[in-house]
This record gives sequence, C-alpha cells and structure tokens, in this order.
Amino acid sequence: MNRPTLPPAQYRIGIAILVAALPAAAAFAQIAETPPKPVFSDSAPVCPCETLTNVALPNTTIDSVVTNADGSCRITATVTHPPSGDRVKIFIALPMKGWNGRFEGTGGGGFSGGGPFGLRGPVRQGFAAGATDTGHEGMNGSFGLDANGRLNWQGIEDNAYLGIHDMTVVGKALTKAFYGKAPRYSYFVGFSTGGRQGLMEAQRYPEDYDGIVSGCPAINWHKFVVASLWPQVVMASSSNRVSTAKLRAATAAAIAACDAMDGVTDGLIDDPSRCSYGPEALVGTQVGDSKFTEADADVIRKIWEGPRAQDGSFLWYGLSRGADLSMLAGARPFSIPMDWVRYFLVQDPKWDISSLTPAEFERLFRQAAEEYGAVFGTDNPDLSRFRDHGGKVIIMHGQADQLIMTEGTIDYYKRVMQQMGGREKVLPFARLFLIPGAGHGNGGVGNGGTDAVVRWVEEGVAPEKLINRGQNGRTRPLFPYPAVAKYKGTGSTDDADNFVSTMPAN
Repeated sequence: MNRPTLPPAQYRIGIAILVAALPAAAAFAQIAETPPKPVFSDSAPVCPCETLTNVALPNTTIDSVVTNADGSCRITATVTHPPSGDRVKIFIALPMKGWNGRFEGTGGGGFSGGGPFGLRGPVRQGFAAGATDTGHEGMNGSFGLDANGRLNWQGIEDNAYLGIHDMTVVGKALTKAFYGKAPRYSYFVGFSTGGRQGLMEAQRYPEDYDGIVSGCPAINWHKFVVASLWPQVVMASSSNRVSTAKLRAATAAAIAACDAMDGVTDGLIDDPSRCSYGPEALVGTQVGDSKFTEADADVIRKIWEGPRAQDGSFLWYGLSRGADLSMLAGARPFSIPMDWVRYFLVQDPKWDISSLTPAEFERLFRQAAEEYGAVFGTDNPDLSRFRDHGGKVIIMHGQADQLIMTEGTIDYYKRVMQQMGGREKVLPFARLFLIPGAGHGNGGVGNGGTDAVVRWVEEGVAPEKLINRGQNGRTRPLFPYPAVAKYKGTGSTDDADNFVSTMPAN
C-alpha cells in the first residue's frame, strides 16, 4: 500500500538531500497491487469540484480548483500566520470516484517540504491526499534568511513543523466538504525529511494522524546535519583527502570482516554496532594508483567513530561500517549541511567550508543544538499523547545509511522506550525496524511498512515482522528492534522463512 511520495527522477536528483536516496528511495515508491478496501459504503462527492472555491477556512485562501486528468479534484490553497506575511502553499487531491475513506499526508526531502508531485500515487489508491511546500519554493536553505539577511523565524517554523500541520488541517476540511464526511482514518507516509515530518506530527500534533510510516527519518536534525561535515573536517585538519577508491575499499573490507558475525555470509553486516573492524588492516595495500596509508586509516577510523569535541568527548554518531562514505567524504561537500551552516548558523550565504577548523566545527555543532533543537530536532521521546490518541508508528532505517546516521534513530527509539516505560510498553504503538545493508532508503521493504501500519490501525494486528525483498529474489525478515533475524541452520539463506526472531546478546 506504499504509494509514490517522491518526485519524478529529475526533480529527485535536484533534491539530492536526504533524498539522494537514488535507487534505495525508489524502493519506497512501489505501488501496491490491490488498493485498500473502502471504509464507507457511499463515498461519492456531495458537491461539484469547482464549488470548493467557496469553502471558508481560517487564514486560508483557496487559490484554484481544477479537475485533473487523473480524475481527481485538485485544490491549491495558501495558508498564512498573521501578522506574518508568510505563504504556505497547500496541495490537495480528492478522487472523483472510488474514495477509500482515508486521508494521506505526504512529506518532502531535504529543505523541500514536499509538493504536488507526491499526490498521484495516493490518488490511484483511492486516498484523499495532501502535500505542501511548507512555505517556500526551491530545494536549498536560503529561506532561512529574510530579505535583510536576518533569520526568517516564521519561514523556519513553517518548514520545521507548521506547514505539515496546516496541510493536514486544510486537507481534512476539504475532504469533509467534498464527500460530506470526514476521513475515517488518516495516515502520514514520509521518508528522510518526510520521516522527520511524520514523527514531528506524532510529537506536536498527535491527533492529526492515526498511523505514521517514518522511513530513514531526518530526526536529530539539529545535530546530524552539522555532523555530516565531520568527514570534511577530519580530512582538512589532517591535510589528507582520502580518495573515493580508498573509502570504498575500507567499506568493502569492513563488510568482508564482519559479514559472517550473524552466522550467514551474504555480503551484509546485520548489526554494524558489533563490527569493530579497523582500517589499519589495509595499510600498505595497493588501492587504485596509490597505497593505503596509516594517515588514510586514521581518517576513516575517525569518520566511523563520529564527531568528537576538542577534548575528545562525544558529540554525535558516525557513519556505520558498511555505509558508503563517499557521499559525505567526497571532494564536494554535501549541499544540505553547507546550506544549514550558511543560512541558519553563520548567516552568511558566502560562507566557505575551507575556513572550518575542528574548533569552529564544535562551536557550530553546539550552536545548532542549542538554537534549533526545539524547532527542528524532532527528538522528543514523550509520545504519550500520540499513544493515548490510539496512534501507531512504524519507523524504518537502513543499517548502511550514507546520509543520516542510523545510530541516531536507534538512540531516539531507546529514549522513547526509557521515557514510556520500556520495550513492552512501547511495542503496542511504536516499532522500529532496522534494515541490514540498506543505504538511504528502505532497501526493499516496499509496501510493507504502509500495509502494516494500516492493518495495525484498522484491524489491531501489530506487525511482528516486515519482509525485506532484495536482489535475485532474496527475502529476509525484519523484526521489531532490538530483535534480529537468526538463521535456523537449514534451508536457503535467501528465504525469509528460514530465519527466526532472536534477541541479541548483550
């Protein structure tokens, strides 16, 4: 039941952010073969599409209403927050026929809040659906500053959390006006920034959605985005820019060293936290046209270790062994953290990373955490209001995410368990599924997360496992964290049926 929520390929590449989810994110966008069953016996519109221009909503202007080629009523609206002069664009699609009685909110990627490109898939499945630009066009972070070069706090709040809530309120109101009844169930499906947006809804507006699928979520934004520059800092401070070939050689060596730790040799590290492979084993070997040096090993070790303060204390997690290091440690710094520093921290669009020393990195890291934690952090572990509303959330994250540190998501879920009374108290409403070997995307879970959350919400059947479908027909079960899949010892290791759930040894 997972519909496309990502933009067309050419736009997706532009967003490159946390949606630089290339082939992996495409797996998120698979379409279910069978649409969900309607929840109402009569779901026909009670008014013509064009009459929705007359719907009056607080601080909202209906800009246009048209009948789309896909057979949906498409509404574009603008929401403002007086006395601010902001303009949050809302895009709503309502099926003219076959409404399934549900509303689906969709998210964005990087600094992009989303857009109408994400509505086609939900409409094909019979959903009333919504999207928003969260107050700005474009995919960079320039909206963080106003025309006078000062922080644009209204625009920042719109992008961080208000825009998605606005879209949800407007979308549900227009759905009710068009069909004469409110949606029976509401879901939010998002990945990367969209995953963050979904969890933000659970934390700030727990009654907006009954079910949420949060994939590779960009939570801990106030920490991990600056942390994304750590590889650049390490290489600059050591005057050693490690080649892509050496970075990939280290990843391949780590996978080879830790592959069989789970009892199955399959080219994956099932639990990178248990892998302690050190890149010094490569010193002296020929990689491409040069030899792997001790200096190379030191850089890669520090990237895996993650950002540290000047006194050596922990700041944030590093990329996992098994993740492709070349995205964040490549010759060109990743655009998202660059924009974050330029527009949100130093407030200088011309800021150049060449000036970034380890000391300055630490200062910027602490500034971002202090200044934006409450706005962008999305790391509040108290989900009691969402739980009490009856909400269900499925979080998924690839163990080899090359853009968002997976350990940050694990850390958040651990804090949720601590806050909410332990794993057994959390499992009834929130489950985390880790995907071995998957980069920034779900690696092949496809429709599973969304199908599962719908069944969980509407039938009360909690997901005991999801199935990850890999290349060449391989399937593997994913179990709710911290449970992991263990090979039974017989049968094909490419068949999910030959694995069972087990708790990892401490």
